Amino acid sequence: NKWRTVFPDNGRQWKDWKQASTFYSGNKIQSTKYTWLTFLPQNLFEQLHRLGNLYFFFLAVLNWFPQVEVFHREITMLPLIVVLLASMIKDAVEDYRKYRFDKTINFSKTRVYDK
Repeated sequence: NKWRTVFPDNGRQWKDWKQASTFYSGNKIQSTKYTWLTFLPQNLFEQLHRLGNLYFFFLAVLNWFPQVEVFHREITMLPLIVVLLASMIKDAVEDYRKYRFDKTINFSKTRVYDK
């Protein structure tokens, strides 16, 4: 049994309790970045803000035009897909580890000391 000790050091603690309880009603720690619905769009958005990924994306789009096509379309997309998938898997594993750690912290026993 591990205990977590919380020391409130706020003089306005009891005055502003009602206002704070509406904003922090769950009172849980959440350090994860993604949810099930936002993982794919948010991760793609973040990945395409990197200059290297944006460069390969630009090459892949450019090769879909027959006038400018240098390589086969699928071959140009391959490096981008490999890099994006590797980064997505890394981010998913990292976010899942944060989720598990948050869950253990949120369900641990606490003692609150009051002045």
